[in-house]
Amino acid sequence: MTAPQSMESLPTIGPTDSVATHCPYCALQCGMYLAGRGAATRVLANAEFPVNAGGLCVKGWSAAATLTHADRLRSPLVRDGHGALVPATWDAALEHTARRLEDVQRQHGRDAVGVFGGGSLTNEKAYLLGKFARVALGTANIDYNGRFCMSSAAAAASKAFGLDRGLPFPLEDLPRAKTILLAGGNVAETMPPIMRYFEAQQVEGGTLIVADPRRSATAQWARLHLPLKPSSDTALANGLLHVLIRDRLIADDYIAARTHGFDDVRRTVAAYWPERVERLTGVREADVVEAAHLLGRAPSVMILTARGPEQQSQGVNNTLAYINLALALGAVGKPFSGYGSLTGQGNGQGGREHGQKADQLPGYRRIDDPVARRHMADVWDVPEAAIPGPGKPAPELLEDLGPDGGVRALFVMGSNIVVSAPDALRVERRLKALDLLVVVDFFLSETAQLADVVLPSAQWAEEDGTMTNLEGRVIRRRRVFDPPDGVRTDLDVLTGLAARLGRRRQFTYHSSRDVFEELCRATQGGPADYSGLSYDRLDAEDGVHWPCPAATHPGTPRLFTSRFPTPDGRARFHAVAHQPPVEECDEEYPLHLTTGRVMAQYQSGTQTRRIEALQDLAPEAVAEMHPTAAHLAGLRDGGHVTLATRRGTATFRLKVTRSIREDTVFVPFHWGGDQSANRLTNGAVDPISKMPEFKVCAVRASRAPEEAAE
Repeated sequence: MTAPQSMESLPTIGPTDSVATHCPYCALQCGMYLAGRGAATRVLANAEFPVNAGGLCVKGWSAAATLTHADRLRSPLVRDGHGALVPATWDAALEHTARRLEDVQRQHGRDAVGVFGGGSLTNEKAYLLGKFARVALGTANIDYNGRFCMSSAAAAASKAFGLDRGLPFPLEDLPRAKTILLAGGNVAETMPPIMRYFEAQQVEGGTLIVADPRRSATAQWARLHLPLKPSSDTALANGLLHVLIRDRLIADDYIAARTHGFDDVRRTVAAYWPERVERLTGVREADVVEAAHLLGRAPSVMILTARGPEQQSQGVNNTLAYINLALALGAVGKPFSGYGSLTGQGNGQGGREHGQKADQLPGYRRIDDPVARRHMADVWDVPEAAIPGPGKPAPELLEDLGPDGGVRALFVMGSNIVVSAPDALRVERRLKALDLLVVVDFFLSETAQLADVVLPSAQWAEEDGTMTNLEGRVIRRRRVFDPPDGVRTDLDVLTGLAARLGRRRQFTYHSSRDVFEELCRATQGGPADYSGLSYDRLDAEDGVHWPCPAATHPGTPRLFTSRFPTPDGRARFHAVAHQPPVEECDEEYPLHLTTGRVMAQYQSGTQTRRIEALQDLAPEAVAEMHPTAAHLAGLRDGGHVTLATRRGTATFRLKVTRSIREDTVFVPFHWGGDQSANRLTNGAVDPISKMPEFKVCAVRASRAPEEAAE
């Protein structure tokens, strides 16, 4: 099979003619050059950057189109007495925001102000946003949209290995894995340049297995597709491990030397014989056995998970079940083998390392760890007691908004909650009930339209900073252009507000380099140690993998090679059992709804839905249904379908296809309004990670009203 068209490379122009930087979208953080200015700005290939070697997807090639877009916000907006957002000066907007935040905290307490960040923010901005919340505002309530992306995998990896890094090995190891199992990821559309690694793996004689309810573009590459029922990942993984144990294909010596807890897992998976697994998952018994044998007989194996198993109310258990497979095969820490989770957002990895999460301090330190608190108090020059404790994770934070909750004001940076959060209509009502909503963005997103104050921010090519990609590679994003007149960087916004809140001393920086140097000191000695990094070093080496505890340290591309960062150096198995989703199908809602991405759009679509080339490819949300399900509902290919759940309705163009299970409907989540997939999704969460159940709920399909009337 040939590589997707979007991966083709254009001729490279070197750095003497342009500026090297990185794509603003997914966690590959592909290298690129920007050349020209204004509307003539062009994206050019960077064949030297090792991750993508010049390949970009259609989003990357068109990324410069947002920089000069007519919809750019170029002045702060403040809601007036008539309910309209009107232009204001920066001084007036920042002063108004600071006074309103102080008023809310004076009346209702410090935790009455919440902060909501994003996985697209640079490491510097993520770090400073966490510091802003805890030092300038003194609130415990900060979390971010990465809670909706990587939280289940992060929690599972921390429980099993003692440390979470999306890929604990570099991407270059993928082609040398003899068998790869990819669970719940459609990387051919979500991060197309990664397909060169899977193509190379197949050229080397390797095998790809894909577990997914849809026969996606990625599943079409696979030797074996396992079309499991949504919510049945733990049953599938346990069934695979059952066969491996039964047929003596596990790594007994590795299990004995490097792990704990296997006996409990052995007893649990004894109940997952292939025939039962077929009933639970819909995957044929013969395919379960074949997949297990492909894994067990391979000299090198990788188990990769993505949002499919992770975005569920059993997301941590699902991920732990797949990690059990990797440990039982002796793959973790072995060359060209292991377990990894494919991070989604551009800085989904770095964004969760440096203080945006409700329970973490920079460097992956726990906020309730006295040693970590003393360290940060010294870095921030504040009393330890002044640093708040753990706050509410994102779903609880959003549920607590408004006068009947505890959070009366919300400061949002780098997130479009109205489109990206589950049960979106309920979230929208909560946002409208706030005393104050402040949104920092470069477009008037669906969330910004509800705000009392909107602060226009610089885009990716208009500020310096660092990002950490899915393999833990810390890279430099370079400022190519100045922000437009009237626009400030997020760092300027945070330092300007902090000064007005009486914290100028702790927020005096001359550049993003200053912030990064402080971040490196803050992470020193922590699990995600950046203290050996600097801008100059990242420039010279094209990125360095963390942990990197000293300037002379080479970085750590591969983790767990000799021991795990646990008290005894061993990994932990976890016995987990299959559990049904929170919401099961019934006569009223007979189908499973699952959501995901398409190649030409990204996240909430705030950027990509404004790019003409991408809109031409994906102008609207398209629901996918099997012909049998469509026929029973009286629906036709190319028509419109109204989907209804217990939370709301939305209407989509319909694609009838045999590449999806008969009991499942797929909808992309990049659109808002009447095409909002998240008006339908369930806000129920995993008890450990607090990940919402985006990937499965019960749904009813019917003809759209305008078509039903025909």
